[in-house]
Amino acid sequence: MSGGGRHRRRVRIALPVAAAGVAAAVTAALLTSSAGAATALPQPQPTAAPELSSPSPAELKKRLAGALAGDDTAGQANRSSLSKSTTTGTTTGAGGSGSVIDAKIIGGSTTAITSAPWMAQLHYYDDRGTSRTSDDIGFFCGGAVVAPTKILTAAHCVKGYDWNANGAVVTGATQLPSVDGNLRGGTVSGVWRQWNHPSYNATTIDNDIAVLTLPGPVKATPIRMTTSGDTASYAAGKSAKVYGWGRTSSTSQDVSETLKAATLPLQSDATCARTYGADFVKGHMVCAGKPATGADSGTTSACNGDSGGPLVVNNRIVGVVSWGVRDCVEKGAYSVFAKVSSYVGAAYARVDDTNISGDHRADLWARKSSTTTGYSLDSKGSSFATRRSWGNWKGVNTVLQTDLDRDGYQDLVYRSSSDGAVYWTRYVVSSDSWSTKRIFANWKTRTRIVAPGDVTGDYLPDLLSVDSAGVLWIYPGKGNGTFSARVKAGSGWNQYNSVRGHGDFNGDGKTDLIARHKSTGAVYLYKGTGKAGTGAFSGRVKVRTWSNKTYNAFAAVGDVSGDGKADFLARTPGGTLYLYKGTGKATSKIFATRISVGTGFQQYGIFG
Repeated sequence: MSGGGRHRRRVRIALPVAAAGVAAAVTAALLTSSAGAATALPQPQPTAAPELSSPSPAELKKRLAGALAGDDTAGQANRSSLSKSTTTGTTTGAGGSGSVIDAKIIGGSTTAITSAPWMAQLHYYDDRGTSRTSDDIGFFCGGAVVAPTKILTAAHCVKGYDWNANGAVVTGATQLPSVDGNLRGGTVSGVWRQWNHPSYNATTIDNDIAVLTLPGPVKATPIRMTTSGDTASYAAGKSAKVYGWGRTSSTSQDVSETLKAATLPLQSDATCARTYGADFVKGHMVCAGKPATGADSGTTSACNGDSGGPLVVNNRIVGVVSWGVRDCVEKGAYSVFAKVSSYVGAAYARVDDTNISGDHRADLWARKSSTTTGYSLDSKGSSFATRRSWGNWKGVNTVLQTDLDRDGYQDLVYRSSSDGAVYWTRYVVSSDSWSTKRIFANWKTRTRIVAPGDVTGDYLPDLLSVDSAGVLWIYPGKGNGTFSARVKAGSGWNQYNSVRGHGDFNGDGKTDLIARHKSTGAVYLYKGTGKAGTGAFSGRVKVRTWSNKTYNAFAAVGDVSGDGKADFLARTPGGTLYLYKGTGKATSKIFATRISVGTGFQQYGIFG
């Protein structure tokens, strides 16, 4: 993209830094009751002081200043030599010094944040704890708001860096901040959690996708990722738009002070492979643009500083800026992006990962039958940590784990035993307390209530219920604990003695359900379509047969293992709890070999 900007020198490799842990905030405060509640509300006891990891304004200002003055570019990797159609040499992620390929808008035009309200600036600064400046790390990447607390970006912008300790995210601004900390109308936030694709390869820049979780929601309007089945958006010649504040010329290291956008035609896999050979991984990457001319004139391309930004088709993210040729304009070259349709399943698990302890692994909430004490059990990946008490949860017969307001903190939905009223209790960051309100009345005869996440495809969590006649109803969430008018999704659902769901079981980025037939024990996958109404789930697929003698209770709480796939929990009549890690396959191989995560679980009558 053309235009003036701030000077940024070439790359210095950054040393990996471990991500900082975040203590659980969810169990740290008392619930507050709604006025006029029909039943006494649960009062979990606090177990630890909340640590929300929200940096002070002064600290965020320091990080912005350091990143803006920094001379680094995120990530660096050695790759194989290019094919004969480009210059042979070492290749890198986001623009390594002396590299031939690096992650990178030249050409294009100035645009305003109002046309791309989901754009985010990612600033990183680490002074390494020394008085020297020579070892400082400072760089800038782009990103996109895909949920109120979630930023989609590139793995090479995240892997090896501690964003919790050193990051700052600016949203709502057309311009970069000034050196004195003026946000130009935007807002700045720290970073609570970070995730990059577990198969990201810094050498090949493959699986280059990541998600940052902010400590509180931002006002920026989110943009959705494309779906796994989307092929039309990747058709050769299709027009896409890339956005960013990156370099504006191949002959200058200046980045743009103002947001830029450029229109690029999508290229076929065959064209990309002819240009880059084995460096281009079909199915994982997509390239776009017209062949570069060898100079700024006639070239439109992403460039350094645009890393992590979105490639957009029909208001959906189809790609994330990943890599390109050095200085962005080498003759015949194209910009390369991570192909979002291939990663939406793994990324969606992170958008919906509001577990109790905040570590990207879904935790389990359970209530002991004899004492009605509620407990949370934090996931350790393949097991659970020692349970933590939430106090007495007498008077309820259903408890579900969800995040109805998409604020990044896990909520609970529960039903009163006495009158069937359904309540939503949520953690309020600003007051460090819990707020509870009734969301439905008289659901006493509902045979199933499910909080699976986003069923309708709008990135807002929904609720489902099965009534006494066996009708499955969808209650489309509005993202604030209220719902649109219910929509009938199907009938005959009382043939199942278990209907569970939380997340995406087959890896397509859409929320699914798992149901077990009460007489045959057949277990079915109902694949979500991202639509409301009778088309919300495709035809069922039998994936297991589990009789009541095999398992008598199930829980679906999301991604327990933290690998980006939804998992399933099953309990034997004897009380052994097994973890079935998801594989992302919509077949009998939907789950990996079971892992015992403990015994004595027969004592719990409610699983979240």
